[in-house]
Amino acid sequence: MSFTASGDIGMRSLLACRRSWSRSRRGWCQDDCMKPRLFDLSSTWLLPASPEKVWAVIADVNMSWPQWWPHCTFAAPLERTEALSEAPEETLKATTAHLNFKAFLGYTLTITIHPTKVVAPREIEFDAGVHLQGTGKVTLVPQEQGKTTRMNIEWRVRPTQRWMNVLTPVAAPAFKAAHALMMRQGEKGLEQALANKRIRKPA
Repeated sequence: MSFTASGDIGMRSLLACRRSWSRSRRGWCQDDCMKPRLFDLSSTWLLPASPEKVWAVIADVNMSWPQWWPHCTFAAPLERTEALSEAPEETLKATTAHLNFKAFLGYTLTITIHPTKVVAPREIEFDAGVHLQGTGKVTLVPQEQGKTTRMNIEWRVRPTQRWMNVLTPVAAPAFKAAHALMMRQGEKGLEQALANKRIRKPA
């Protein structure tokens, strides 16, 4: 999906959102439109590096996604409980990151990411909270005999903000377009981070 297409979907949906919000304020919106909808979202990133190299960036124990993901920032310091061991996998499972993601439609989502299953260098499952509540999964699949990686990302989440639930019946295409663009920006940012690591590698 191109940016132009996403933008067109977003503008049409935003106009519909405004009409929907006006109606809801007059009592048009019934209880059903306040029920959080389940968004089942998936993305595939194709990355020019081995799964081990990709893992070293995405599974950093400091969860430093904002260093390479555009429009992603820390909303609060990391929370870390006592890990079962000093293994990086256990450190990740003892960590919760509070992240802000700014969408091209202008809103910002604050999401907590708490890894619940970590299998290096292949899979991370996590719980999500705050503005999107549910679960997610990242899987790394080697391609081209391990020289490149297919990164599959799944989100099963429900919005928790009232305005988002009110507008979802008409704005779901815009929210999905915003998610797709945000994920595309993440893919490009990760590609650049991997390229920078190759450049800095000593001869």
